[in-house]
Amino acid sequence: MEFALVPAYNEEKTIDIVVKRLKKMGFKVLVVDDGSKDKTYEKAKKAGAIVIRHEKNMGKGEALKTGFNFLRRKKINSVVIIDADLQFLPEEATKLLEKIRNGSADIVMGCRMWKNVPFRHKIGNFIWRFFFNILFGTKLKDTNCGFMALNKKALEKIEKIKGGYIIENSILSDAVEKGLRIENVPVKVFYHKKSGLKRGLRIVFGVLMFIIMEGMKYRINKL
Repeated sequence: MEFALVPAYNEEKTIDIVVKRLKKMGFKVLVVDDGSKDKTYEKAKKAGAIVIRHEKNMGKGEALKTGFNFLRRKKINSVVIIDADLQFLPEEATKLLEKIRNGSADIVMGCRMWKNVPFRHKIGNFIWRFFFNILFGTKLKDTNCGFMALNKKALEKIEKIKGGYIIENSILSDAVEKGLRIENVPVKVFYHKKSGLKRGLRIVFGVLMFIIMEGMKYRINKL
């Protein structure tokens, strides 16, 4: 059984589209409504998703934890994580699953087509990727894409899921520490929102500090 896990917060404009397109591809869809104030819950339910609802907004990291805990009780082969805002194409979920299905990877993260990524996002992602690869000994082409797939083994083993913009790095660092195999596959990306310069710099610095601190711990533990 293959599930798609969709964390969502105030995504009434797109959630039903995402759910329907995933179901059309044969996925069972789990939506974690993270305390939305709009009609996200109702629209996801009507579109045919299993919906778990947080009473208040707790952040994407907590939504993923809720989804993981639910799926661990199910007999599944794999899960694809995709955002609810159509930043990624639901139809590309099967691309992520190819390496899971043939047994060559435990986690597959999308590698965004960088020509479609705003310049300042490219800079931040280059810095994060550079330091992650050096500190964790990986050769990943993208370390911060929210579009990813995990097999059952990875779903069971991943425990460190942080919030905010360090979610992906927290999952990948935990995966490296536990010896899980990680691969990238190219995916299309569509940016709908812009962040201010000051906020962007805070995000870059915050994620970088997390990578350095976790990477140093990983290095020390390997000695």
